[in-house]
Amino acid sequence: MLVFWEARLVFLATPKAGSTALASALESLASVSVQRPPVLKHTTVHRFRRFVGPYLEAASKAEFTVVAMMREPRDWLGSWYRFRMREDQPDPQKSTRGISFDDFVRAWCSDPKPEFADVGSQARFLRPRQGQGVDRLFRYEDIGGFVGFLEDRLGCEITLPRVNVSPPGATDLSPETEALLQEAAAEDFALYRALP
Repeated sequence: MLVFWEARLVFLATPKAGSTALASALESLASVSVQRPPVLKHTTVHRFRRFVGPYLEAASKAEFTVVAMMREPRDWLGSWYRFRMREDQPDPQKSTRGISFDDFVRAWCSDPKPEFADVGSQARFLRPRQGQGVDRLFRYEDIGGFVGFLEDRLGCEITLPRVNVSPPGATDLSPETEALLQEAAAEDFALYRALP
């Protein structure tokens, strides 16, 4: 999470949606940069609106624009799957080594989810339980448009580094698993389709 005090702007770091690259490029411009631990770095919109947002607005006596990015849901799961395949994965229970993407997606669609597939949901991250959500939500696939928005808002040129990139890996799904995913992630797909 990055807070830009003068611009009255907050960037919420959706996991596996370019947040590390954006933080690397923008951290020096931010008044507040929360990078660790992951539970704080990836503060959900619900937690932000309930705890952090009211404090910022009381202290500044102004409203903040809250922005975030969202990745196409299947691609987002593919990034998680490949990320957890790394040899340096510290927790073997979260490793996807030796597991196919099809099995990973089926596990993500199950309830309860095994640890290796328990990566949350973008819809749950980006939608509040009640009240206001993010003000502007951008497609990860149009990161250039998001960077343009940030450049206008922050008044500077931004160059993104390539960091925290998931290793390559096959992300094929059977038609049956694809159908299961469309059903299990219906809220994520609907939110993504609604983006401009």
